[in-house]
Amino acid sequence: SGVIITPDGYLLSNAHVVGDASEMSVTLTDGRVLRGTTVGRDVATDLALVRLQTPGSVPFATLGDSEALRVGQLVVAIGNPLGFASTVSAGVVSAKGRSLRAKDGRLIEDIVQTDVALNPGNSGGPLVDSASRVVGINTAIIQGAQNLSFSVPSATAQWVVSELLAHGHVRRSFLGLGCQLFPVSRLFQRAHLFDPPTAVQAVNVVPAGPAARAGVRQGDVLLAIDGNPLRSVDEIHRLLPTPGKRIRLRLVRPSDARNPNGEGRISTVELTTEARPHGT
Repeated sequence: SGVIITPDGYLLSNAHVVGDASEMSVTLTDGRVLRGTTVGRDVATDLALVRLQTPGSVPFATLGDSEALRVGQLVVAIGNPLGFASTVSAGVVSAKGRSLRAKDGRLIEDIVQTDVALNPGNSGGPLVDSASRVVGINTAIIQGAQNLSFSVPSATAQWVVSELLAHGHVRRSFLGLGCQLFPVSRLFQRAHLFDPPTAVQAVNVVPAGPAARAGVRQGDVLLAIDGNPLRSVDEIHRLLPTPGKRIRLRLVRPSDARNPNGEGRISTVELTTEARPHGT
């Protein structure tokens, strides 16, 4: 399933639906079969953008404002479940702000949970509000559960589409660190005014990467980015701004890297984020 979002034939779907295909045939609801080429795909948000080859304009849907959704609001899912074309299912928004793990290991944030009936084949289809605006792209269900369906919000889709159109892929910042979590002691929390029960330790530093050039070393404990506490590695991905922005990284350098809860020196380093090399 998928949804056309512009009159000149740009179609939005799931990355796992498009897969590695560079070209495909797309059947419209009026029976026309058009050739499509993949503009780009983003596994981290499970979204893909396809350009349809059409001589004229095509009917399209408008991306709405997913941030304006309210729990209990009526929504409708459209797709081709189990091969049944143009099937409509209605339900309500059950929750907002859910997280799902993407195939590349990253968390997809701000997922919209609904009780709409979704089945295999619904993936990539639109979730629309009562004004027919697309507020999400249906992406996942929990096998064996009932009335638990999940959609990537339109706010995320708009950002991904703009990146794919401009660059062919989604640019994301990276620090050049391999990290692990460890449970912190009460002594560590009191000494460094750090409330979370776990902290992030750098176990690998990419030579000449942004973090290495800023002076981050293997064994350093990362406490916060721009004042926001780091509770997990996922928090780093979420808090990193777009490439080229300056950030302040607060960290502790333990006296013994093998004992991150031991004594250490706290410091703050500044660095400029860089785009993660494409394909890594």
